Amino acid sequence: MAVGPSTRSWAITFADPVPYLEGVRIQEAIHAARLADAIPDTVLLLEHRPVITLGRRGRDQFLLSSRAALTERGVDLFTSSRGGDVTYHGPGQWVLYPILKLGGSEASSRGYLHHLEEVAIRTAGSFGVTAYRREGMNGAWTDAGKLSAIGFHIKRWVTLHGLSFNVRSGLDGFRHIVGCGLVGEKVVSLEEVVPGDPKPGMGEVGMALLNAFSGVMGRCLDVYPWQAGDLPEVLAQIRRPQSS
Repeated sequence: MAVGPSTRSWAITFADPVPYLEGVRIQEAIHAARLADAIPDTVLLLEHRPVITLGRRGRDQFLLSSRAALTERGVDLFTSSRGGDVTYHGPGQWVLYPILKLGGSEASSRGYLHHLEEVAIRTAGSFGVTAYRREGMNGAWTDAGKLSAIGFHIKRWVTLHGLSFNVRSGLDGFRHIVGCGLVGEKVVSLEEVVPGDPKPGMGEVGMALLNAFSGVMGRCLDVYPWQAGDLPEVLAQIRRPQSS
């Protein structure tokens, strides 16, 4: 998937963890606006409240705790329209949701996967961590374990969902699943594998993700906090149900 000249796009950042269903609502509304060419390509950068999601081919056999036990621990459980199997999202992990209109040389799901992996690999590299691809296993890997998971959906050649990138250690929700259905594979955080101190903070890693995304995808990003007063009107209209 060759990337053409840089295109002006939007990045929306969220200060507080977002409930999963609210994140889906926002994505779907932005997806509809992008299909209508009412907005440019847009990427969301957020943390979720604790949630386990099953992809379209997700299997309950990779849940290690019952639904009742998850609820007792404050972890939601949903089935998602993304590809992939089961994964966990929660505070301490960045999630990147690109809503991009793919066309021309970009119209390749395999190429899009490769580019999302490259975003994670470059982000890790900016902190001195070597990450790489593994044959037959998507995401970004280190010698210590899986650092970034990827699961996306392309609807009418506009993308949904995206990648997660583990930043902080102590992402306990992974104890309740076999991540991505990969038996025996460990999930790690950047904090665990980055050399030296101090460890990078969430804000620093978030900006590194956006910078890597911009470079890999060829999109120049105008960054807007979700609660900003100068949010573009189309996005402000999408935000209003959240505050009503």
